Amino acid sequence: MKNNLWKSSEELVKNSNLNNFEKFISKNYNLSFNNDYKKICKWSIENLGEFWKSVWNFGKIKGKLGKNFFISSNIFYKSKFLNDSFLNYSENLLKKDDDSKALTFISENGYKEYRSWKELKNNTIKLSNWLKEINITKNDRVVAYLPNCIETVEAYLSSALVGAIWSSCSPDFGIRGVIERFSQINPKVLFIIDKYFYNGKEIDVSSRLKEIVKEIPSIKHVVLINYPGEKLKKDNINLNNIKILNWKKILDRKITKINFELFEFDHPLAILYSSGTTGKPKCICHRVGGVLLQHFKEHSLHCNIKPNDNVFYFTTCGWMMWNWLVSVLAINASIVLFDGFPMYNNDELLIDIVDKEKITLFGVSAKYIDTLRKKKINVNQKYSLNNLRTICSTGSPLSVSGFEYVYQNIKKDVHLSSISGGTDIISCFVLGNVYQPVISGEIQGKGLGMDVDILDENNNSIKNEKGELVCKKPFPSMPLKFWNDKNDEKFKDAYFSKYKNIWYHGDYAELKDSGGFIIYGRSDTTLNPGGVRLGTAEIYSELEKFEEIKESLVVGQDWDNDIRIILFLVLNSNFQLNSELISDIKRRIRHNLSPRHVPTKIIAVTDIPRTKNGKIVELAVKNVIEGKDIKNKEALENPHILEQYKNLKELKT
Repeated sequence: MKNNLWKSSEELVKNSNLNNFEKFISKNYNLSFNNDYKKICKWSIENLGEFWKSVWNFGKIKGKLGKNFFISSNIFYKSKFLNDSFLNYSENLLKKDDDSKALTFISENGYKEYRSWKELKNNTIKLSNWLKEINITKNDRVVAYLPNCIETVEAYLSSALVGAIWSSCSPDFGIRGVIERFSQINPKVLFIIDKYFYNGKEIDVSSRLKEIVKEIPSIKHVVLINYPGEKLKKDNINLNNIKILNWKKILDRKITKINFELFEFDHPLAILYSSGTTGKPKCICHRVGGVLLQHFKEHSLHCNIKPNDNVFYFTTCGWMMWNWLVSVLAINASIVLFDGFPMYNNDELLIDIVDKEKITLFGVSAKYIDTLRKKKINVNQKYSLNNLRTICSTGSPLSVSGFEYVYQNIKKDVHLSSISGGTDIISCFVLGNVYQPVISGEIQGKGLGMDVDILDENNNSIKNEKGELVCKKPFPSMPLKFWNDKNDEKFKDAYFSKYKNIWYHGDYAELKDSGGFIIYGRSDTTLNPGGVRLGTAEIYSELEKFEEIKESLVVGQDWDNDIRIILFLVLNSNFQLNSELISDIKRRIRHNLSPRHVPTKIIAVTDIPRTKNGKIVELAVKNVIEGKDIKNKEALENPHILEQYKNLKELKT
């Protein structure tokens, strides 16, 4: 029997954006769906051009809609959506122009400031006028080394307004990490913060500026921004032939009227980066129209965000969820930006923000939910969270215990929307909707217009079995290209090397009879003992039940012409890894999963390596224990911890 944790009320369905969209397409195409999500999804996939045109019209996208809604190509990624349509990304996010709240910034220490829609628009126009004055035109690159603050959003929108290509790194990236990324795209302008704070510690950033501009000579203009609520750090930085401009001086100028130039649907908007844990980060270039339409679809039709809602996603501007969050402005909803440590002086810091700011959609990582669960925090005993309708979880698979914790300890009447996609598509392949129930452990379904499937090793579609997550038809948020990728060689290798003309995403997953999905982890870290493929997420799910275990990491080690499973554990204080705990772990995994899932070796460590976005890095550990080089440690938050995994005597026998 399925464990249904939540189901929409009739009133919620009736008043939902998805229901309004269903009426919209039913009227225009003389169809009837009767609130059946699978039917709507099937229609959207079989009628790609009409579907994406409908998203444009339903969303009242500002711009010029052409007549070529979808041009199919024999080469998957050469297919075109709305290629004779034109729009301006920033114009669509700045439709509202009044004194109500558009943006809220909150730092870990409680400092808070707001920006109205009118202020946001005026500041964006002032910044874009300055960009024009220094001859920044379309396709020039504008980069930011900034925290998740209001100024970052304003800089992003000003870049998009003039048709420049945006790229950003959060200040927790070290100098080498920033240079590794930005040096590949030759930016002309750098926005940089003077300092930032994390867990009470002040970290200087402006001192990194000299080396950055030395290593990236294309940078000709630098804008220095003071951390919100703090005075500008007084450093006499002398940069040869580069003028450093104070952010506030740009905003001191008078506001002038502006005409929003319309750019083609496929005009580049932003460059994001692959994690870079196995080599130099790939520069993934995304298109204006694809990002706007895909995000509008997800925000409106899947997450049911409405005008005047208040949306809070815990992210940094070095992660695709930041771009996703900013696009919420196109719904005429406001957003909350948090910067700092999410549990600074208070394990419930983010929950407190959700309550006080009347958040309607709260987005976090699966790891954050699991941390609350392990700390046994009963949110619903302290907070009512009256305005909260949706919780989104991403970053890694959300376990069954994570699903159940949300409903038992956070809020019973909330739509828990586990979502999964990636930087590669700046959006989701699978996510939630209000028509279907939330089933414990499952992502509700594929995204509208996304022909997602699971294939076995013989390229057959499968259900209720684990296989490769793929997308069989094109979609508008496919990357435009990789930067500096001759003949699309890296691009083709990344997504089309495994299956002919089918997008291979690299996730190991399962499609259930319900239409829901379970993600088991990345394919490149799938375990293969005895030639049988096993997902790491299954093992993690069992380990989460142990109060002794704080964190874990599972990898497969090449051994004796086979693969053996190695489990690394970070233990909670007052616990030790002894023979009793090892036996208990193995017994439970054998009983609840299978003998093949049982680790051959269990080793205690003090920490787990992770990316800047908090994802654990199994592949880096696998490479270390097998004596292979890690090419880009700058992608990691804690690269020093890899030393613990080198030359372990336990792994030599």
